[in-house]
Amino acid sequence: MQRAAALVWRGCCPRTPGPWGRSQSSAAAEASAVLKVRPERSRRERILTLESMNPQVKAVEYAVRGPIVLKAGEIELELQRGIKKPFTEVIRANIGDAQAMGQQPITFLRQVMALCTYPNLLDSPSFPEDAKKRARRILQACGGNSLGSYSASQGVNCIREDVAAYITRRDGSVPADPDNIYLTTGASDGISTILKILVSGGGKSRTGVMIPIPQYPLYSAVISELDAIQVNYYLDEENCWALNVNELRRALQEAKDHCDPKVLCIINPGNPTGQVQSRKCIEDVIHFAWEEKLFLLADEVYQDNVYSPDCKFHSFKKVLYEMGPEYSSNVELASFHSTSKGYMGECGYRGGYMEVINLHPEIKGQLVKLLSVRLCPPVSGQAAMDIVVNPPVPGEESFEQFRREKESVLGNLAKKAKLTEDLFNQVPGIHCNPLQGAMYAFPQIFIPRKAVEAAQAHKMAPDMFYCMKLLEETGICVVPGSGFGQREGTYHFRMTILPPVEKLKTVLQKVKDFHIKFLEKYA
Repeated sequence: MQRAAALVWRGCCPRTPGPWGRSQSSAAAEASAVLKVRPERSRRERILTLESMNPQVKAVEYAVRGPIVLKAGEIELELQRGIKKPFTEVIRANIGDAQAMGQQPITFLRQVMALCTYPNLLDSPSFPEDAKKRARRILQACGGNSLGSYSASQGVNCIREDVAAYITRRDGSVPADPDNIYLTTGASDGISTILKILVSGGGKSRTGVMIPIPQYPLYSAVISELDAIQVNYYLDEENCWALNVNELRRALQEAKDHCDPKVLCIINPGNPTGQVQSRKCIEDVIHFAWEEKLFLLADEVYQDNVYSPDCKFHSFKKVLYEMGPEYSSNVELASFHSTSKGYMGECGYRGGYMEVINLHPEIKGQLVKLLSVRLCPPVSGQAAMDIVVNPPVPGEESFEQFRREKESVLGNLAKKAKLTEDLFNQVPGIHCNPLQGAMYAFPQIFIPRKAVEAAQAHKMAPDMFYCMKLLEETGICVVPGSGFGQREGTYHFRMTILPPVEKLKTVLQKVKDFHIKFLEKYA
């Protein structure tokens, strides 16, 4: 039948008798008739639809890679096709991806990674001995002496030992136990994992997770995915985004009416706000967590990014121990670090760790079980994390070059932080707090009433409308403050300070020119 139908389609049916005494043309005609009367098969309904999918996944939002970034991608494709725009490139100032913005990798880190990835280079005279020493140590701890093997679910043992030694040095001899160290796929993986084992209950007993507003959208996304209850506490914008314990108490008391708040998240230095918590503030937060029986999460991935001469990074672990055994033996704390930020900017390796202290022994077993489901974090990322916590030391061959490169990166970031703050504060209708740390500005912007109405007509948040216009008219991609959370009636955007100085000056000038025109248009 198929052959007959095909002959009809090609219009070439010879009228010769077939093997059953019928002409091929009559057989083709029969086949054609059968095909015409056979009902078309209706397409089966999809099993997975927006209505049938996991509603918690549908509720997840991640502004840093949200609609405005998709629009930026569309504009880049249009530029590639030769479509004329008032600009020649899209500047992605939406995300803290240092090397994508032109920051050069740290030589020593890449040398060790090259040696670990291709061990034949260990015989090359082109690599320094201190890099070879670290590479050999890492490889000897890997199955088959290869980064391509799985590691233990908690991470390569010698790397966890190096992380513990780093924490001890950082915190002035406060002890760290390698058994409390868990290597992770970036800090995000650690945060998601620890929240998974913390969230439980239903109804009014469902776990509440206290997060700062503004926040890094990972937190709200994971809370949505786990169907936990988000409990907002607001940072004090008028006081350089300080954390006020009275605000924590307000948020906690209000949340107790509808959930069971048992987790308190702190981001220090802050993202997107760039504030660095004082030691007194950290002590107050720890006391509050101890008093209210809260599990503390300390996101400390920007611990190397402190620029203000009046500020210093204090780890929650160090302050906790220095407050005495009543606190250090009882407050449950998970703290996080990463290869992605700091002076390293190695986002793509996805290296990170978490240190979890005062965890119940039985829960520790449950955590290791949960981690074992994903087998292990990327071993290359674990190796990158090792180099971060075990860099060259004085007297080693690579130390001077490493020191110069690290100081250069952090020094440039400090200059750009000050430059950004100063230039934004020269623009009418923009106010930017000091960028004490991290790698972002989060200025407050004035949006006129007519612009708010125009945004509503487009079914957009006002600051999304503003950022979309900024992108379409200048090619600059920033993230609206509504994606991070903000007080009602205020508007912001987050912009990274990572572009090279001259490009950053151009970006800031374009934002200034756009903002002035925007105010005039919607006055």
